[in-house]
Amino acid sequence: MWQEEDNKLKKDFQFKDFTEAFGFMAKVAIIAEKMDHHPYWSNVYNQVSIHLSTHDAGDVVTEKDHKLAAAIDQLVS
Repeated sequence: MWQEEDNKLKKDFQFKDFTEAFGFMAKVAIIAEKMDHHPYWSNVYNQVSIHLSTHDAGDVVTEKDHKLAAAIDQLVS
């Protein structure tokens, strides 16, 4: 579940291994590029942390963030 904290939507994902985590990130990158809305994220081995906020709106959570979060959740459901 996404948590709204510090003007960001945040969620951590865990995968079987690095290859699976990196594959997930590649899929998110394609969606983010199509939406022209890019996440702040980090990856260590099988874990991916994503923080979403809208830079153009002053780094606060907007509908763009909720739409990207929903699209990301569809990748892992």
